[in-house]
Amino acid sequence: MRMIFVNLPVKDLVKSKEFFSALGFSYNPAFTNDDAACMIVEENIYVMLLTHGHFQQFIEGDIADTSKGKEVLTCLSAGSRAEVDDYLKKALAAGGKPWKPILDMGPMYGCSFQDLDGHVWEIMYMDMSSAG
Repeated sequence: MRMIFVNLPVKDLVKSKEFFSALGFSYNPAFTNDDAACMIVEENIYVMLLTHGHFQQFIEGDIADTSKGKEVLTCLSAGSRAEVDDYLKKALAAGGKPWKPILDMGPMYGCSFQDLDGHVWEIMYMDMSSAG
Protein backbone atom coordinates (compact mmCIF):
# COMPACT_ATOMS: atom_id res chain seq x y z
CA MET A 1 0.00 0.00 0.00
CA ARG A 2 1.33 3.40 -0.93
CA MET A 3 0.63 6.61 0.91
CA ILE A 4 1.19 10.20 -0.15
CA PHE A 5 2.32 12.98 2.13
CA VAL A 6 2.31 16.50 0.69
CA ASN A 7 4.48 18.73 2.89
CA LEU A 8 3.65 22.44 3.03
CA PRO A 9 5.35 25.18 5.04
CA VAL A 10 2.95 27.40 7.01
CA LYS A 11 3.62 30.62 8.88
CA ASP A 12 1.02 30.06 11.62
CA LEU A 13 0.20 26.41 12.31
CA VAL A 14 -2.81 27.18 14.53
CA LYS A 15 -4.42 29.44 11.93
CA SER A 16 -3.68 26.97 9.15
CA LYS A 17 -5.30 24.16 11.11
CA GLU A 18 -8.35 26.35 11.70
CA PHE A 19 -8.51 27.22 7.98
CA PHE A 20 -8.43 23.60 6.81
CA SER A 21 -10.77 22.48 9.60
CA ALA A 22 -13.29 24.99 8.20
CA LEU A 23 -13.02 23.11 4.90
CA GLY A 24 -13.91 19.88 6.69
CA PHE A 25 -10.49 18.28 7.16
CA SER A 26 -9.39 16.58 10.36
CA TYR A 27 -5.97 15.73 11.80
CA ASN A 28 -4.16 12.62 12.94
CA PRO A 29 -3.17 13.43 16.54
CA ALA A 30 -0.35 10.85 16.48
CA PHE A 31 1.52 13.02 13.94
CA THR A 32 0.43 16.46 15.12
CA ASN A 33 2.33 18.66 17.55
CA ASP A 34 3.46 22.28 17.92
CA ASP A 35 5.61 22.05 14.76
CA ALA A 36 3.46 19.91 12.46
CA ALA A 37 -0.10 18.85 11.77
CA CYS A 38 -0.99 15.75 9.79
CA MET A 39 -4.13 16.73 7.85
CA ILE A 40 -6.17 13.77 6.65
CA VAL A 41 -7.40 14.24 3.10
CA GLU A 42 -8.52 10.65 2.66
CA GLU A 43 -7.23 7.19 3.48
CA ASN A 44 -3.55 7.15 2.46
CA ILE A 45 -3.53 10.85 1.46
CA TYR A 46 -2.17 13.38 3.96
CA VAL A 47 -0.94 16.96 3.99
CA MET A 48 1.74 17.74 6.53
CA LEU A 49 1.42 21.37 7.58
CA LEU A 50 4.87 22.27 8.91
CA THR A 51 6.03 25.43 10.63
CA HIS A 52 8.73 27.19 8.63
CA GLY A 53 11.42 26.16 11.12
CA HIS A 54 10.39 22.51 10.95
CA PHE A 55 9.99 22.52 7.15
CA GLN A 56 13.45 24.04 6.75
CA GLN A 57 14.97 20.93 8.37
CA PHE A 58 13.85 18.85 5.37
CA ILE A 59 15.00 21.07 2.50
CA GLU A 60 18.09 22.65 0.99
CA GLY A 61 17.82 26.35 0.19
CA ASP A 62 14.97 28.73 0.85
CA ILE A 63 11.27 28.24 1.36
CA ALA A 64 9.43 29.47 -1.73
CA ASP A 65 7.90 32.94 -1.51
CA THR A 66 4.32 32.27 -2.63
CA SER A 67 3.73 35.99 -3.22
CA LYS A 68 6.28 35.86 -6.06
CA GLY A 69 5.69 32.41 -7.54
CA LYS A 70 3.95 29.08 -7.09
CA GLU A 71 5.83 25.96 -6.11
CA VAL A 72 2.97 23.49 -6.52
CA LEU A 73 -0.69 23.21 -7.48
CA THR A 74 -2.49 20.78 -5.22
CA CYS A 75 -5.65 19.47 -6.87
CA LEU A 76 -8.31 17.43 -5.09
CA SER A 77 -11.22 15.72 -6.81
CA ALA A 78 -14.81 16.49 -5.94
CA GLY A 79 -17.93 14.38 -6.31
CA SER A 80 -20.09 17.10 -7.87
CA ARG A 81 -20.20 20.67 -9.11
CA ALA A 82 -21.98 21.59 -5.88
CA GLU A 83 -19.08 20.17 -3.84
CA VAL A 84 -16.64 22.32 -5.85
CA ASP A 85 -18.71 25.43 -5.13
CA ASP A 86 -19.00 24.48 -1.45
CA TYR A 87 -15.22 24.12 -1.04
CA LEU A 88 -14.65 27.53 -2.62
CA LYS A 89 -17.29 29.15 -0.41
CA LYS A 90 -15.78 27.62 2.74
CA ALA A 91 -12.21 28.52 1.74
CA LEU A 92 -13.08 32.17 1.09
CA ALA A 93 -15.13 32.41 4.31
CA ALA A 94 -12.16 31.00 6.27
CA GLY A 95 -9.77 33.66 4.94
CA GLY A 96 -8.53 32.10 1.72
CA LYS A 97 -8.16 34.17 -1.44
CA PRO A 98 -9.59 33.47 -4.88
CA TRP A 99 -6.95 32.52 -7.44
CA LYS A 100 -8.36 31.90 -10.91
CA PRO A 101 -11.94 32.10 -12.19
CA ILE A 102 -14.18 29.03 -12.09
CA LEU A 103 -13.19 26.56 -14.79
CA ASP A 104 -16.24 25.25 -16.64
CA MET A 105 -15.37 23.02 -19.56
CA GLY A 106 -18.56 20.96 -19.76
CA PRO A 107 -17.71 17.68 -18.06
CA MET A 108 -14.80 19.28 -16.15
CA TYR A 109 -15.66 21.90 -13.54
CA GLY A 110 -13.39 23.34 -10.91
CA CYS A 111 -12.29 26.18 -8.70
CA SER A 112 -9.03 27.36 -7.24
CA PHE A 113 -8.04 29.35 -4.18
CA GLN A 114 -5.01 30.26 -2.13
CA ASP A 115 -4.76 29.17 1.50
CA LEU A 116 -3.48 31.49 4.23
CA ASP A 117 0.13 30.95 3.09
CA GLY A 118 -0.54 31.49 -0.61
CA HIS A 119 -0.43 27.80 -1.59
CA VAL A 120 -2.81 27.13 -4.48
CA TRP A 121 -5.52 24.50 -4.11
CA GLU A 122 -7.73 23.33 -6.94
CA ILE A 123 -10.96 21.39 -6.48
CA MET A 124 -12.09 19.63 -9.65
CA TYR A 125 -15.16 17.64 -10.62
CA MET A 126 -15.05 15.44 -13.70
CA ASP A 127 -18.28 13.98 -15.03
CA MET A 128 -16.91 10.55 -15.87
CA SER A 129 -20.03 9.61 -17.85
CA SER A 130 -18.94 12.24 -20.39
CA ALA A 131 -15.34 11.01 -20.56
CA GLY A 132 -14.33 9.27 -23.78
